[in-house]
Amino acid sequence: MKKNRTWLSSLKTNFCSPVKKKKRAWELLNLNPQRLQETDTFMVTPAYEESDHSEAEPNSEQISHSSAEAESQDQEESQHVDSGSSENAEVKTIRRRKKKSDSNKVENPALSESQGQSGARKKTEQCDICGKSFQFKSRLTAHVRRHTGEKPYSCSTCGKAFLFKSQLNIHMRRHTGEKPYSCSTCGKTFVLRSLLNAHVRVHTGEKAFLCSTCGKAFTSNSQLTTHTRVHTGEKPYSCSTCGKTFNCATYLKKHVRVHTGEKPYPCSTCGKQFTFQFKSRLIAHVRVHTGEKPYLCSTCGKVFNYKSKLVVHTRVHTGEKPYSCSICGKTFLLRSLLTTHFRVHTGEKPYSCSTCGKVFASNSKMNAHRRVHTSEKPYPCMTCGKTFKSTSNLKTHVKLHTGEKPYPCITCGKEFSQWINMKRHMRCHTGEKPYSCSTCGKRFPHQSGLKAHTNSHKGMKAVESVEKDFVNEIR
Repeated sequence: MKKNRTWLSSLKTNFCSPVKKKKRAWELLNLNPQRLQETDTFMVTPAYEESDHSEAEPNSEQISHSSAEAESQDQEESQHVDSGSSENAEVKTIRRRKKKSDSNKVENPALSESQGQSGARKKTEQCDICGKSFQFKSRLTAHVRRHTGEKPYSCSTCGKAFLFKSQLNIHMRRHTGEKPYSCSTCGKTFVLRSLLNAHVRVHTGEKAFLCSTCGKAFTSNSQLTTHTRVHTGEKPYSCSTCGKTFNCATYLKKHVRVHTGEKPYPCSTCGKQFTFQFKSRLIAHVRVHTGEKPYLCSTCGKVFNYKSKLVVHTRVHTGEKPYSCSICGKTFLLRSLLTTHFRVHTGEKPYSCSTCGKVFASNSKMNAHRRVHTSEKPYPCMTCGKTFKSTSNLKTHVKLHTGEKPYPCITCGKEFSQWINMKRHMRCHTGEKPYSCSTCGKRFPHQSGLKAHTNSHKGMKAVESVEKDFVNEIR
């Protein structure tokens, strides 16, 4: 009798203790303890997703399901404690719990999947216009504005409107001057992180964006996009005043100032104003006063105050002429020279002198012509003081002092101070005679030879006229 009481007391203690109760259940059902623990503590974490334009939206169905599940488990545990005196009751309760857990997994597979994938949610909100789907209604609402053109966020300073509040916040930095992103190398600050990232590549030399057509590399995606339009010919930005199109918004912005006359960048030394953005032309102009020429030619050592001038100068050594005329095939160092040359074929002369009305194919020729009326010679020689009407005349003159002759003949090696003189000399080797007499058809290698020949025809005509008059007098 005493043994039976001891056995019953031990049995009651084992089954009433929750820990021992589970351990005993494992032995009876031959279950995996880890699996039983997962079943016993089955909970659902509500899934949240962050939106760019709204606060996080929890899944209400998952929250309610989680609460119900937790409440159901509490009830079952209380039942287990109350009925812990019977081994069979314990086994039935655990089996019932396992069955319910399995049924939950089958009935709600999306819920189980969401637990393992950090709250993934289906895209249930669909745009009626284009059919694009979104997870949250707030994102759909923001997307629809792209179709309707609605811009609900406006700047209180200038009135400019935006689709998203985040865009407005970035725009406001233009008025406040805030630049929260700074370069750790040189300290330069930026409005956007993306601009900082692109700038950092200037220091690292990284050019991660590659053109698939020509292979040229760029430090930013925006530079690559603009460059790609060189191949496609696309010019999506047009001037509302004259209709001229551009492949880059920056170029359009600069061009518009031609119509408005805006020159927002003045030189602090001479007061000259510049229209160009980023003050690049102003910075280069200041070097005229300081004498700074930071760009050095690695071939001949010549220095320049503009990087663009160095690029053009380098082509003198390489012989590169990347701009060719589509009509005659003639090639040029500069695009501007090609544009001016093209007017030879079209006959266009858009620049006229306001004094005499004479027209010219290029603006530089017109400006040089104007000095005929004003007698202005603004370009002095630093060696002898002689003044000239144009920089080209000054450069030619300076070579008399330096003895520089940078243009050699590739056939005989003779050197010339001017490229045009070297070109004329080459006709001695090629036999080219581009100048022909309109009277007799005789051809000449130089214009001076044609001019002298033409005068001979005039002299012959004069003699013939005198002889004719003399004969008439005799008769």
